[in-house]
Amino acid sequence: MNVKVPTDLDLCAQEPIRIPGGIQPHGALIVLDAGLATILQASANAPEFLGFDAKAGAKLDSGPLAAALTALRANAAGDPFLKPIEIGGKCLLVSAHGTAQGVIVEFEETDPDILASNPYPRMQRFVDRIESSQDIDNVLAEAAREVRDLTGFNRVMIYRFDADWNGTVIAEDGDGVLPSYLDLRFPATDIPAQARELYLLNRLRLIPSSSYDPVPIEPATSPVDGAPLDLSDAALRSVSPIHLEYMRNMGTGASMSISLVVDGALWGLISCHNRNPMEVDARIRAACEFLGRIVGHQIAFHERRRESADRLALKCVETELVSHLARTPVFQEGLVARSQQWLKLTNAEGAAVITEGMVLTTGQVPPSDRIKDLARWLQGMDVDRVFATRELGKHWSAGRTIADVASGVVAVPISQRHASFIMWFRPELKHTVKWGGEPAKTVDDRAMRISPRTSFEIWKETVRGRAVPWSSAELHSAEDFRQSVVDLVLQRAEERAEMTEELQRSNKELEAFSYSISHDLRAPFRHIAGYAQLLKEEETGLKDLSRHYLEGISQAAVTAGQLVDDLLQFSQLGRTGLKMSRIDMNKVVEEIQRGLSHELEGRRIEWQVDKDLPVAWGDPSLVRQAMFNLVENAMKYSRDSDPAIITIAGSRNADSSTRYSVADNGVGFDMTYVGKLFQVFQRLHHSDEFDGTGIGLALTKRIVDRHGGSISAEGTLGKGAMFTIELPDRRGENERGKLETDPAG
Repeated sequence: MNVKVPTDLDLCAQEPIRIPGGIQPHGALIVLDAGLATILQASANAPEFLGFDAKAGAKLDSGPLAAALTALRANAAGDPFLKPIEIGGKCLLVSAHGTAQGVIVEFEETDPDILASNPYPRMQRFVDRIESSQDIDNVLAEAAREVRDLTGFNRVMIYRFDADWNGTVIAEDGDGVLPSYLDLRFPATDIPAQARELYLLNRLRLIPSSSYDPVPIEPATSPVDGAPLDLSDAALRSVSPIHLEYMRNMGTGASMSISLVVDGALWGLISCHNRNPMEVDARIRAACEFLGRIVGHQIAFHERRRESADRLALKCVETELVSHLARTPVFQEGLVARSQQWLKLTNAEGAAVITEGMVLTTGQVPPSDRIKDLARWLQGMDVDRVFATRELGKHWSAGRTIADVASGVVAVPISQRHASFIMWFRPELKHTVKWGGEPAKTVDDRAMRISPRTSFEIWKETVRGRAVPWSSAELHSAEDFRQSVVDLVLQRAEERAEMTEELQRSNKELEAFSYSISHDLRAPFRHIAGYAQLLKEEETGLKDLSRHYLEGISQAAVTAGQLVDDLLQFSQLGRTGLKMSRIDMNKVVEEIQRGLSHELEGRRIEWQVDKDLPVAWGDPSLVRQAMFNLVENAMKYSRDSDPAIITIAGSRNADSSTRYSVADNGVGFDMTYVGKLFQVFQRLHHSDEFDGTGIGLALTKRIVDRHGGSISAEGTLGKGAMFTIELPDRRGENERGKLETDPAG
């Protein structure tokens, strides 16, 4: 007899998935002592797979693994270890990682042709396709398509987790062999908590066959600590029999999953399925794992960009509303008078303000007596800053009766002594969820064994009592508005000017994100170059053409490294302080010309530089960098002009600011797209025509912005372009401020 059980099954958490006692049979595994000289444990298939007596107790002073072990000993830094070796006519990939129980070494057979291939150009094309996308859905669709092209799986899905760890398929690419699961939801019990932890630890997981027999580890317990071998980090780790049965029930003979991690949390998975068993080479898996990291960074970037834009829009609404309230004798009446702005603060359908037993409302709201009851309940909850829920009835039983108008509630307190709150409401969103089969798992009540679902037909459920979730930007908006109102009530403050604290924090987050991307991408590109060099040194008999290919890989890695360095410089600019001083712009221009002299060979350039450029006030190194970028751009985009005419001019404005312009007679640009010029990675000309990373102008703008200045551009296709920067002279302000505040002055 089968009995229905809750979705938060304790039995799932009891499965020993970290210590399964065996591995999948498409590879072999040995565990070495700390000196890498003796085998402590080995998979039962290791002797046959490796072609020598690879059993517990065997010594490895010499033999077919000597070269790999020498390289492993040299890997003192603990970098990811992946090395090809040849044993018994087979080409094997060796990977290794250290544990408290010994060094775990894994072996998989690989195709020499794949070893010689260069994955970087393909990854570069993928990045080129997604980096300019304004829509995360397009990025995910491209990712699903690219992974399927790389691996050949019948179906590749992008699977996103919600707050309850249910997953929804939001992108998919398939060949029709397996059914489509697009838009279907799968319950959290399909991937229990400890499995999700391993997805964070191991970003890629391959199961070549859903019907394999595990290969046992011998001996079963570690001679180091007497415990079963912890295979958490092992690629060959055997998987739960329940999961294999789940795969067979789903009609899949092989699967692979790639973790999508955003800000250190598991955001979702790229889930790959095949009707029949299939293996995926370790190098292809490495490329897929790298692709998953790229997609994770893209998701984070798009989410931050959207949140930043939302915060900015809501901040503008708040600023205008607070300005109005500051001029209103009674702020409650001011809220009602500007009801649309009040609702817009959190994109709510209704709102209420409760002060000293008085209730004023706008939009769709519960009855006043129920709002007062809610305020008293919130006061008892000791809400400090903001209370938010999309399911009020889940927290407050009386809330179920008002779900039609107030299933979603955001409330902020405006008094520490009274039940005074500002509230926003959203009605329940009645909708139908399409599950990939009925979500409940079953348990055999005699064996107490979890039985995976056997049906994946669409199972529909009508969901009630939940509103549209409140976004992070909306909650920040409510919290900021609360502080504004508290200031008005307690201090009777004047009209508050633009509040930029939240926006500055958003900018810092974006800078930190850019820094994180650049920092994380450095290592993979170094690995590409490193593997290319190792292969070049290892295979001394390569043909000239093959060596040419290796040189191409190395050069591509160097180019990518330059892009990373530029991005790092861009992200770090906001973190460094300015060292302000007087700048002789004539000397700056002379230095720039000398620095670019190596690019003048074979070209005729006519320089038209003002003889007496005005002195600037700023950070010398940063201002020089900004001017260098503009002059270098002018030289680059006028290279087809003969002669190239580059004009550098300067003047002082009436407000003591200085203006500098750099013009050329090059290819120019269409003013329709002028807004893209100063954005990172935005190029108006293809990289095949003009080299560069697409960061220079964005960096220049950031430098000018840091100085409180402005930058503009004018251009005409085929007739050249002119860039103008204006830098304020802060010396006068500093001196005036000192005179006004220093009594000694």
